Amino acid sequence: MSKRLIKVSIIDDENDLRQSIATFINGTSGFRCISTYASGEEALKHLPKDEPDVVLMDIHMAGMNGIECTVQLKAALPKMQILMLTVYEDTEQIFKALSAGASGYILKRLTPAKLLEAIEDVHSGGSPMSGTIARKVVASFQKVHQVDEEKFNLSPREQMVLDSLAKGLTYKQTADKLGISIDTIRTYIRRVYEKLHVQSRTEAVAKYVRK
Repeated sequence: MSKRLIKVSIIDDENDLRQSIATFINGTSGFRCISTYASGEEALKHLPKDEPDVVLMDIHMAGMNGIECTVQLKAALPKMQILMLTVYEDTEQIFKALSAGASGYILKRLTPAKLLEAIEDVHSGGSPMSGTIARKVVASFQKVHQVDEEKFNLSPREQMVLDSLAKGLTYKQTADKLGISIDTIRTYIRRVYEKLHVQSRTEAVAKYVRK
């Protein structure tokens, strides 16, 4: 049975880049770009009717920026998965975007193959972040004290999975590294979420590293 088509919308005011990404997505089996918008204002008017699975969102745009657009889209459609796709990698922008409701944060210099992997990851419940972004997230929460593994009662395997995600690895990369299936990874992640009392990968990593 073929996998379900992932529908993508793009919000970016760089016309050439927006169309280039759309063309690449539409040329890849399993993915389809169903709409593109050059501004946050335009997207807010029409995107809810498109019902995309994943939205690729730029941050710096003329008029409404991507962070404000994310806030308003998530308020209207809480289940929509928004993946920030930007050139900005400063800590302030990262946390503003994640706080606004973005499910992941990747850089535009990512290769096309990695972009597709990130789209697939966020669609399946992950929170993809470029390696440098993941390190900034971890560094922002790190404290002098060692992590207290027993505080959350994490099993050794659960801790290994969380350590991998904290380093920016995707579910697939973590599964390959540990020699287990992606479904098993998701089972461990659900257990970790329950033990840490969180609902996302970003929250889990942040809470884990700051303890």
